[in-house]
This record gives sequence, C-alpha cells and structure tokens, in this order.
Amino acid sequence: MAIDEEITLKKLEVFLAFMRLGSLARVSEEMGQSTVSVHRALHTLEDGLRCPLFKREGRNLTALPTAYAFAKHAQRAVAECEEGIRKVRELAGFDASRIRIGSLYSLTLRCIPQLMIALKMRKPDLQVDLTLGSNEDLLRSLAEGRLDAIVIGVQSAIDDKELVAVPLFEDEVQLAAPLGSPYAGLAKVDLQAMRGEKFITLGEGFVTADSFQHAFQQAGFVPETAMQVGDIFSLINLVSGGIGYSLLPRRVAEFSARIQFIPLDARYASHQQITLLVPRSRERSPNLLALAAECRLYGKQTPLK
Repeated sequence: MAIDEEITLKKLEVFLAFMRLGSLARVSEEMGQSTVSVHRALHTLEDGLRCPLFKREGRNLTALPTAYAFAKHAQRAVAECEEGIRKVRELAGFDASRIRIGSLYSLTLRCIPQLMIALKMRKPDLQVDLTLGSNEDLLRSLAEGRLDAIVIGVQSAIDDKELVAVPLFEDEVQLAAPLGSPYAGLAKVDLQAMRGEKFITLGEGFVTADSFQHAFQQAGFVPETAMQVGDIFSLINLVSGGIGYSLLPRRVAEFSARIQFIPLDARYASHQQITLLVPRSRERSPNLLALAAECRLYGKQTPLK
C-alpha cells in the first residue's frame, strides 16, 4: 500500500515529541513551532493514516491505544532514517570525525606535518589517518574512495574533471650525488656529460620516477640503471654510499647530510607541482574545505623551491 503524502518524517517527529511530552505547548517550545502548527501536524497525520490517534478533550489531546501502537513503528522509522543520514553524510565526508589523507614519503619532513598541525588547530576533534605511498597507489585509493584527499607531486596540471586540484608549491628536480663526487664543484650539471654514469631510480608509479624519465628524455638518452628501489629512503642511502647517482626533488635534501644536490642545466629542467587533490563530488565537505584552506595558506607561505 502506498504511503499517503500526509505522512512525513517531520510529522512523525512531532508525533513522537507529543507522545513523549504530552503537551502541545511543550512540543511547540521544543521544536520551535507554533502550537497551531503542532496541532495541524498531528491532525493531518491522522488524516494520512485514516485512523484516529487522539481523543480531543477541549483543547487537550489524549493518546488512544492506536497512538501507542503506532509510536513504536514511528520511532523505528525515524531512527532508521537518522542512522541512514548519518552514514551517508559520513561516507560523503560531511560531519565525519575522521579524514583519510594520502601523501608521498618525500613530503613527510615539512609539508605534511605542518599541514596536519594546522588542520588540527582548525578542527581539534578531527582524527587524521595518513597513508603514504606512490602517486599511482594514492590516485587509485582516492578513486576507489579509500582516501578522502591526497597531496602528491605532479609533472603537469591534472586534467581530470572529477578532481579538484589545489597547488601548494613547485619543487625543482636536481642531481643527487654522494659527497665529494666529480660533479661537486659544478654550478649546473650537463646530463650529456653523465652518459657513462650509473643511476638509481624509484620504481614506476612514483612522480620522481616520472621526473627522472622526463629529464633524460630532454637529454636524449637512456641512462644506465644500477638499481631500482621502492622507497625514497633506500634510494638516498644508496646514493650516499656511492652506488650511483639519481635525480631527486630538492625537498628531500634534508633527509641526509651525506648527499649533495646540484641543479641541472636548464635544458633538462624538470619540476614537480605539489598539489592537493580531492574528489569534485566531495569538495564541499567541511573537512576537505578545511584541508584545502590550509593547503592554500601553506602555498602562500612557502617560497618556490
């Protein structure tokens, strides 16, 4: 049987409030409605049910057995709807007490900690789950809804209508060399002069691997790869140990005092744009709006690398 249009959730809330308080005036005060509106809601609810719920005694209403029987079902209906609204809003990132952020290992020295501190100051009760990984893994997790936002590096602007991008800062890719290497005294490095050198790279899916390939495409040759690793820390340690050279973003220089960063010749320039990405469908989420605001502030306060 179709539910009559006179039966609405708002009227069920008024009905349940009356069953709990037993007074039109008290329901009016609690719900911020006039007494006339409360009375009308109860009367039209009866019309929709095609069944009396109250006995009228002057200006007062006395609940009938039908009202008590209906109240049990109305309570479950309202509770289920409230729970559904809560879960949907939480899934969409609205009013959630937790936010899931993904980022790169190379951003954990300054950028991400500063963003997390600022976000917690803005929303003290917000719990933050941080996931670290490659660009590829983080983009996949964002698309599948396992992350709410990601802060990654990109070689060029993101052309995806499903995502909203908030740029933070630009980072320059440079030669990473062990201390005392033959290139240590150079102001700029010509990659053409490094054809015989061995290099260490990150695996596919990392933005730094893309930057590496981009720079050598500009140089016109494929470098000899001594080793490919899966994380930035292993790569830095291998470079500092003299196993090979690499091309790394300038932001990771502070991870180790045992490697030297030397700018590339302008012909091979490669840059990464550190960017916040959030799903367009959720950009109005209060938590994501707060994160985006902090990213914009960070971008204004952070000079280009």
